[in-house]
Amino acid sequence: MINTHQEKKEISKKLKEKAISEGFTISGIASIPGSSRLKLRTNALDRWLSNKHHAEMKWMEAERRKSISTLLEGAKSVLSVGFAYINSQNNNNKNNTDKNLKIGKFCQGEDYHKVIYKKLKKIGKWINLEIPDCKWKICVDTSPLLEKAWAEEAGLGWIGKNSNLISKKNGSWFTLGFMILTKDLMPDKPHQSLCGKCEKCIEHCPTKAIVEPFVIQSDLCIAYHTIENRETTIPKKIEKNLNGWVAGCDICQDVCPWNKSVPYNNTFENKPKEWIKNLNIEALSWDDKTWEENLKGTTLKRIKPWMWRRNIKANLMNN
Repeated sequence: MINTHQEKKEISKKLKEKAISEGFTISGIASIPGSSRLKLRTNALDRWLSNKHHAEMKWMEAERRKSISTLLEGAKSVLSVGFAYINSQNNNNKNNTDKNLKIGKFCQGEDYHKVIYKKLKKIGKWINLEIPDCKWKICVDTSPLLEKAWAEEAGLGWIGKNSNLISKKNGSWFTLGFMILTKDLMPDKPHQSLCGKCEKCIEHCPTKAIVEPFVIQSDLCIAYHTIENRETTIPKKIEKNLNGWVAGCDICQDVCPWNKSVPYNNTFENKPKEWIKNLNIEALSWDDKTWEENLKGTTLKRIKPWMWRRNIKANLMNN
């Protein structure tokens, strides 16, 4: 039992330290239902959906996303964590040559869903010992949770104009994980936005997918079309701006001033797969089995072999 303010403060500090010791880059705690900014973020989600900016990503419409308490009965706090995927081997984007094809940094190593889940599971075992009367639920990406809003609420960073979460020290090169808890813990201060007047992400997006600050129109986004689009062809407007991208796109993060000098996280989980380092048009000759073997254990398996071939061919159309 946590009875006093001091005990609450101490166990909250220990929990965040435990997250860092498990390999997370940043950690923070938010109270449920959160501050008024959560309402603003929920309203922003409603506007985004009503404008059909989510394109074919129908799962974004889940009503449960708007109410964290539906995910765990008696939810009182959220532990938010960030796992940095920036690695010295992918930072320079060595595949940024005329010959090679480009893949987003977030998916060059191990599947971050599994990496984060495994680490959070260890924290869960720790909670069972340290706070035995606390129930918990892990959420990684696929859960209907307003993730970036809760990470901002927990002080991990702020939602930038490119809609990515940005940390003062670690930029935006990290993926998020959450634990919803039934224990009232000491919340961190929500992060303030530090984008200021900068609009480099908006200016540099070749397809103008950032239609206004903080708003991405998915059907104009290179990452959306290379990963989520299930059509047999890629729209001409996107095709002519691919410039080598076949899985994801890092442009709006590469130009962000907060990403200029961030610490690497050189773990085995982040190390780019060998085949990714030199991916080029020769991959068009790979059969489905070769693709499936290469994609095993990565988030890239979401892109089916026929989609890879479609994406590569789309790049060749404008070379």
